[in-house]
Amino acid sequence: MNVSIVVPAYNEEGTIKELAAQVLGIFKQYNYEGEIIFINDGSTDATTEHCESLAKEHENIHHIHFHRNKGKAAGLQAGFDAAKGDFVITMDADLQDDPKEIPKLIAKLEEGWDIVSGWKKKRHDPITKRWPSKLFNWAARVMSGIKIHDFNCGLKAYRNEVTKSVKLYGEMHRWIPVLAKVEGFKTTEIVVTHHPRTSGVSKYGFSRTFKGFFDFMTIFFLSRFTMRPMHFFGFFGLLAATAGLVIEVLVLIYKYAYGHSFQSHMAMLILGVLLIVLGVQLFSIGLIGEMLVYQNKKKK
Repeated sequence: MNVSIVVPAYNEEGTIKELAAQVLGIFKQYNYEGEIIFINDGSTDATTEHCESLAKEHENIHHIHFHRNKGKAAGLQAGFDAAKGDFVITMDADLQDDPKEIPKLIAKLEEGWDIVSGWKKKRHDPITKRWPSKLFNWAARVMSGIKIHDFNCGLKAYRNEVTKSVKLYGEMHRWIPVLAKVEGFKTTEIVVTHHPRTSGVSKYGFSRTFKGFFDFMTIFFLSRFTMRPMHFFGFFGLLAATAGLVIEVLVLIYKYAYGHSFQSHMAMLILGVLLIVLGVQLFSIGLIGEMLVYQNKKKK
């Protein structure tokens, strides 16, 4: 069996070598033909030297080095592009994810699933990280319809065709199950062990909450309207145009029924016109989107 382990790393000098040793031990124990791909995301500590040393010592360990920090999504995308295994496992470099979970993840893939997501049911993180994560995961389940508990978990397993079908950018790494669902892939989850951090510091920051909100809006659109953009833009276009027409009609009624002048309702007249124009624009965007979807289907 051919397995690729993709590990984004940023300033994790204290755990890189131990993680590699544990993963190689799993390969040997279960007779996996595997590779480890470290994506060094612009680290400023000794992570670079450790990754280079491991790549020289082991022919199945590869090192992709970013000269600046590009973020986890960019790191995972580079790893997905390079991965050659039939199954691709992603995990964080801080050893909070346990390499012993790899066989369980692979076994679940062999049942026929396309993605297996880890669920850190018992987390060893501060409450300031746990509770925002709970809220985020609840909203993600409601929005996407994917019934998993931990979209943020870095420990996931994929069939290789999934990793080649999704394209990551920005902060989209936590939304891979949703992007995969758009392509028709199926996701499940298993409970995994989560260890306390023993080295380094968490890369979680409060700004991630704001980034997550904007990504949430992007994924909401992608998961529901990618193949039918007119349903989205047409709805809001109709709403805006109808509101504009209603405002214009009311102004005319006041003008001719009660003798009011147009000047006394000029602001409402302008608002009505703006809403009608906005509605037409949204309809136009929806039509352009539908034409793009149609052309894309013809190419396929």
